Amino acid sequence: MQQVEHCVSKAARIGREVVAAEVKALNEMATKVNGSFGESVDIIMQAKGRVVVVGMGKSGLVGKKIAATMASTGTASFFVHPGEAYHGDLGMIRPSDVALLISNSGETEEVIRLIPFLQDQGNKVIAMTGAMNSTLAKNAHAILDVSVPHEACNNNLAPTSSTTAALVMGDALAVALSTLKEFKPEDFARFHPGGSLGRKLLGRVQDVMHNKDLPTCGVGATMKDVVHTITSGRMGVALVVKGDVLCGVITDGDLRRAMENHDDPLSLKAEQIMSTSPCTIGQTERLSTAEARMHENKIGCLVVVDVDQKPVGILNVHDCQVK
Repeated sequence: MQQVEHCVSKAARIGREVVAAEVKALNEMATKVNGSFGESVDIIMQAKGRVVVVGMGKSGLVGKKIAATMASTGTASFFVHPGEAYHGDLGMIRPSDVALLISNSGETEEVIRLIPFLQDQGNKVIAMTGAMNSTLAKNAHAILDVSVPHEACNNNLAPTSSTTAALVMGDALAVALSTLKEFKPEDFARFHPGGSLGRKLLGRVQDVMHNKDLPTCGVGATMKDVVHTITSGRMGVALVVKGDVLCGVITDGDLRRAMENHDDPLSLKAEQIMSTSPCTIGQTERLSTAEARMHENKIGCLVVVDVDQKPVGILNVHDCQVK
């Protein structure tokens, strides 16, 4: 039992040391986001093509993530495996593209041997490396320094701190580009239409509103009729209409206030209780707009109306929530 506890304690200590080592490496990384970083951003901003990310091994795995992050934040990008590139995939790279080559040593053979092709084709090359005097760095138009004092690995061999540094530098590059391009949440949602954010930002009120058996009553409805309408509708609200045009709404709160402020509340009619300026929204509006309107007015639902101010649905704040 004591041996098990000792192993658990030792493992936790090692884990904390690894985290601390990588945090230290990242703190030092902040000083390396300098003029060359700005040059890299400018190269990509000025390019008419895409960003082609290339890396081998662990750097390749990081490269795939960087390419995916760029692509989802407004910078057209894709990953090319250097080995596959040398067997036909070079045809995927256009002269107008920017090549982001990742190699911690700057001497990875599969990456280095792509340089002559890129130079011949006229591609701009950005090096992401930990070796400023390497072959890769010397043949790049801009260098992203991802060097670290040592790896978090106990043998200082396995890519740990260095891959974390490369990943974070890639995030910094993607976010800088996204910000300069004024990439909006709506733009992000367009690339994630199946996700929860896409549903919230791209979804329309008409997609989720309640439009069956709306709880409506006339302006002359009695208090008893109003209570019945709210109860049967199960939405906490009654829509007061004249003909088929919305005149006002009555909520549970309106009922309580009527009970408190009148000696004979049961004698009141709907038009005496209702709020005459209800918050409404069009059915083609975005769900994000509807949610913002409810938060702004501190209410739990909106009446959905058509162009003639006829109620066609009710939208509850929970209908707008990301699921």
